[in-house]
Amino acid sequence: MADSANNNINVFWFLPTHGDGRYLGTTEGGRPVDLAYLQQVALAADNLGFYGVLIPTGKSCEDSWLVASALAPITKRLRYLVAVRPGLQPPTLAARMATTLDRLSDGRLLINVVTGGDPVENKGDGIFLNHSERYEVTKEFLDVYSRLMRGEKVDYEGQHIHVEGAEVLFPPVQENGPPLYFGGSSDAAIDVAAEQIDTYLTWGEPPEQVAEKLAVVRERAAARGRKLEYGIRLHVIVRETEQEAKAAAEKLIGHLDEDTIAQAQKIFARMDSAGQARMSALHKGSRDNLYIAPNLWAGVGLVRGGAGTALVGSPEQVAERIREYQALGVTNFILSGYPHLEEAHRVAELLLPLLPLANGQQQRARTINTGPFGETIGGDKRPTKQTSAS
Repeated sequence: MADSANNNINVFWFLPTHGDGRYLGTTEGGRPVDLAYLQQVALAADNLGFYGVLIPTGKSCEDSWLVASALAPITKRLRYLVAVRPGLQPPTLAARMATTLDRLSDGRLLINVVTGGDPVENKGDGIFLNHSERYEVTKEFLDVYSRLMRGEKVDYEGQHIHVEGAEVLFPPVQENGPPLYFGGSSDAAIDVAAEQIDTYLTWGEPPEQVAEKLAVVRERAAARGRKLEYGIRLHVIVRETEQEAKAAAEKLIGHLDEDTIAQAQKIFARMDSAGQARMSALHKGSRDNLYIAPNLWAGVGLVRGGAGTALVGSPEQVAERIREYQALGVTNFILSGYPHLEEAHRVAELLLPLLPLANGQQQRARTINTGPFGETIGGDKRPTKQTSAS
């Protein structure tokens, strides 16, 4: 995998299988996330030119594999970034699931390796391992899984995983299996990424913190003779002006009270995820000073676990911030916004045209009716593009 600032980027969207709405931390403005709604979001992402969609995992979400299986047949180009859970799935079962979905989607599957950072949730899933033990399991899981994807018949006896004669009879469409994505900020996580992962993911920290983290990953990968790709997970609040974007950000958390924030922060504090600790440190559970870098807002993390920051600004400002991350070597941007259906269209309209998309040529080639032209004037003529008065 290339390990350099690429001229082109992949932009993903997000399927909100844990809930969606207009405001965070409240039922006000919430909406049902059923199959019909997920179909709308997936079809929008597919038609608007997003590279793929991330499907989250955990007890708060619908199962990512079943969701991807339901949506892949109705989309044409959209890739699905689906989670495998070492310790929750044996590697042989995960390999069979992955090869099946890769074939059924005609090679549109991507794999997100999730170790899990909430001890309480892990115990509910029957996983009673500490932080370091979970990464030992992850390493052993990937040792077996990756060999199966290469078509090997595997005998393996590790500290946690033992298989004899494991194999996958029906190969994946993608050579050596779907690419592996993975995020984690601890030393143990970075070691796993450096040795076994294709694309390392980080949550949306300020650029200087991302640069420091990626430098460590890059160095450890190089020591193993490997080069990785890099990705970042961010929310986006983009409007025609910076003032409108900042107002939308404030509106998003407009129904939050201090008790709701305190409840969420208490849950985050019990986690042993280094990445979650870094996210929480950005805002410290307070509404004060939520802009932690130019156009980078930490308000989402007041009540949402995992990715807790958003790029907030005009299209030109958000595009410039994305280019700053790109200069650090980030080529995969996993974006989202509330509500996810409307914001997919807004981001595609305002932001994507300003970005160097790797799949941009495909997007232009699919344009219908010679391009977007707005509503026909008087049922007789198409409006012409107006030039700026400035």
